[in-house]
Amino acid sequence: MPTTPAPVTTTPDSPSPAAPPRPRPGPPPRPRPRVLLVGTGAAVTALLLLVSVGTVLHQPLLIPPLAASMALVAGAPDLPLSQPRSVVGGQLLSALTGFAVLAVAGPGLWGAAVAGGLALGVMMCARTPHSPAAATAVIVALQAPPFWSFLGLLALASLLLVAVGLVGARAAGRTYPAYWF
Repeated sequence: MPTTPAPVTTTPDSPSPAAPPRPRPGPPPRPRPRVLLVGTGAAVTALLLLVSVGTVLHQPLLIPPLAASMALVAGAPDLPLSQPRSVVGGQLLSALTGFAVLAVAGPGLWGAAVAGGLALGVMMCARTPHSPAAATAVIVALQAPPFWSFLGLLALASLLLVAVGLVGARAAGRTYPAYWF
């Protein structure tokens, strides 16, 4: 009489017999002192530059999503979210998404929520993922800024962040960007 092998059972805590156990992820490694200092200095420099240029232009150039963008550029320059395509493209596409929702729904919290969510989809379709940019769509849908001046200032600010990120990466001995477009 043929015998059938007993079924192999696994628990959520035990790996399957065919797969080796996966190491548990831990925190990222500590940055080298030079990378830490230059990255922090680049972020501070970029944000102060936005304030300076905004002061000269009599326009607020520093908005919270741009501070988050610079944190990615200076702190994680290898990520797709930090690449110039994503920083500039993601910010501009998200702003346009915010303006589109604004045109349909008018300013307000409901439209802002929709704009922030739709911005993610637009960035994914355009292959320009940049999470801070979703907040830019929210700001547009809440505050209804002037279209052309907001887009122009946002483009300028995004390009300045990329430029400071480029200089900072060179000073830290890092490679940035991994790709442009």
